[in-house]
Amino acid sequence: MLFSRSITFDDEEQADAVASAQISTHFPTAEAKFIEKLKDGDADAFDQLVVQYSSDVFGLLVRLTGNTEEAADLTQETFLSVLNAIKGFRGDACIRTWLFRIAINHSRNRFRWWKRRKRDQTISLEATLGQTDIRVYETIAARGPDPEENAIARERERALLNALSGLPVIFREAIVLCDIEGLSYEEVSSAVGIGLGTVKSRIARGREELRRKLKAY
Repeated sequence: MLFSRSITFDDEEQADAVASAQISTHFPTAEAKFIEKLKDGDADAFDQLVVQYSSDVFGLLVRLTGNTEEAADLTQETFLSVLNAIKGFRGDACIRTWLFRIAINHSRNRFRWWKRRKRDQTISLEATLGQTDIRVYETIAARGPDPEENAIARERERALLNALSGLPVIFREAIVLCDIEGLSYEEVSSAVGIGLGTVKSRIARGREELRRKLKAY
């Protein structure tokens, strides 16, 4: 189950994860109506939100954390934060981007939480590949029925994800959002909460480092 267990963080960390995700801009009318339903406490609308976006949020968090169990916990934390914060949502270019930003903030909080407890275990993305189906955005050709082609595609995906896990977090976030999730530079800027110039710099440096790591494969 995706929402199988919950880890409680400090109220300050929860507030930080949500507050820093508030971005003002315009959004489509259809989405505005959907958001109004969420703000009115419409349970069906919230269920629809979870159904529509939970796999996206979970996939993002798997790539950021390298661990499916941790990603499931953080996905739960993300949607709990959304449930509590939706009334204060001022409008995002895309609700998916807003969700991603909350998820990223929870991922960062979790990293600090582990760091405070001096965790000395390094988790590899490779160890999680057998536990979940992770699709890479526009990096691997569509898989055909040929078992050999499937095996080659799987190995390429494994190599890419392991290379991603070796990137500094700030570069990994930018690369995953832009090159895997397909966000524009502007959307990455909103999701990560940094300037457009910094986004472009991180993506360029992240791609360079990623190419270097992939040469080993």
